[in-house]
Amino acid sequence: MNLSAVKKIFKDLFLANKLQTIFPLLDIIVTILSFFTAYYVTNLFETNYFVFTIDYVYMLLLIIPTWALLLKTLNLGTIPRTRSTLSVLFSLLNFNFIGFLLIFLYKHIFKLEIFSHYMIISFTIVNLFSLFILRMIIFRVFKYFRVNGTNIHNVILYADDKSDQLISDILTYKEWGFRILMILSNSDKIRRKYGKKIRILPDKISIKDLIKFDIIDEVIYCKSKIDTNKVQDLIQTCEEIGVIFRLQSNLSPMTYTNAYLTNFNDTPFLTFNNTQKNSFALAWKSFMEFWISFSILFLLSPFMLLVSIIIKITSKGPIVFKQERVGLRGRKFYIYKFRTMVQNAEEMKAKLLELNESDGPAFKIIKDPRITSIGRLLRKTGLDELPQLFNVLKGEMSLIGPRPPLPDEVEKYERWQLRRLSVKPGITCTWQIFPNRNDVIFEKWMKLDMQYIDNWSLKADFILFFRTILSVFRAGGH
Repeated sequence: MNLSAVKKIFKDLFLANKLQTIFPLLDIIVTILSFFTAYYVTNLFETNYFVFTIDYVYMLLLIIPTWALLLKTLNLGTIPRTRSTLSVLFSLLNFNFIGFLLIFLYKHIFKLEIFSHYMIISFTIVNLFSLFILRMIIFRVFKYFRVNGTNIHNVILYADDKSDQLISDILTYKEWGFRILMILSNSDKIRRKYGKKIRILPDKISIKDLIKFDIIDEVIYCKSKIDTNKVQDLIQTCEEIGVIFRLQSNLSPMTYTNAYLTNFNDTPFLTFNNTQKNSFALAWKSFMEFWISFSILFLLSPFMLLVSIIIKITSKGPIVFKQERVGLRGRKFYIYKFRTMVQNAEEMKAKLLELNESDGPAFKIIKDPRITSIGRLLRKTGLDELPQLFNVLKGEMSLIGPRPPLPDEVEKYERWQLRRLSVKPGITCTWQIFPNRNDVIFEKWMKLDMQYIDNWSLKADFILFFRTILSVFRAGGH
């Protein structure tokens, strides 16, 4: 395998967000390897004294969940965008010191008398450097792809004369993975320096108007003088549409209970992220969904081949229908479904608009004349969605999440409904498991999606997944 092939594999993993997904799992694997390495190193000093007994097994079983919980609690289970190498090292020193104390405590609480004190010291040192090296390797991989335009966050800056350094840092440190879409500022200095490279607009322009035309991931407020009313309005707007908001904290006189601290180099920011912040649980969700999708595709491949043959021999047109949809924060992609309609279905849609039975921007007809005979069965069971498992493998969708809308539907959304785009879209969600789901009115459908986003948990996804399987057998669709 040549270098270009290896780069392509890593790029595909990066685009699908799988490196971020497996990072917490790599931490645990490295920790286990550190444990055995530490035992080997310690055992070099006195072979007869350091004997691997059941006490060592018990201690390892205690370390694994403890380390997973500590890494999550101390926010070390994610790959940093803007933290310095020294900052990461000090965080790991703090983490390993706490771990050292806990292992010492475990040894005496659980009376693991044979487990050596030297082993505790050796493991702490080996684990510190192992986790640090892992982070540096992964950071270098992410840095390479971010510099080359992958995994980029689109940001809007509210700036003034004193924001020059932050703007310069974002443009210089491409490995942070931020692309400045525009700067909202009345500063002549900012306009002269960056006007040729970046769109600069007056800061009186409402962000509510900008979100209709641009894909925005974050809004950063870095003005030296804070307009409290403006900031409150921005927080509310970003919360409404599910966009991350950052406020330079060393300038802010305000305090918030729903914000957490992040750093751009040495500059602290209060970050408001209105979607789930449980990085370990989200990583586990993404990891499991990837492998579940792969397994389902593998196991059902004979059935999918049979469906493909039936579709091909019963009507003209392609087997798989490809349609543009809107995903995370407005990013467009093509969704895959088994074709359930006649070949010219999109052309016929314009003539059927007056028959639309949906009360919102969605277009639905219960007895749609465009649906084929096999298509009606596939829709009723939801089996037409099976090819979307390829969208999950590509990282464009999740198994569980709000359904990806059509672009023309999004154009008709009210602003509060845009927040359903703040998470990755899914194949199934709360709406899909309703009996006769197409009878659910549009506003209730939107509220169900908001409820899912606000109350997300792995347990909820697990329940929705199995209830979706049951709904396939009940054939509750139209």
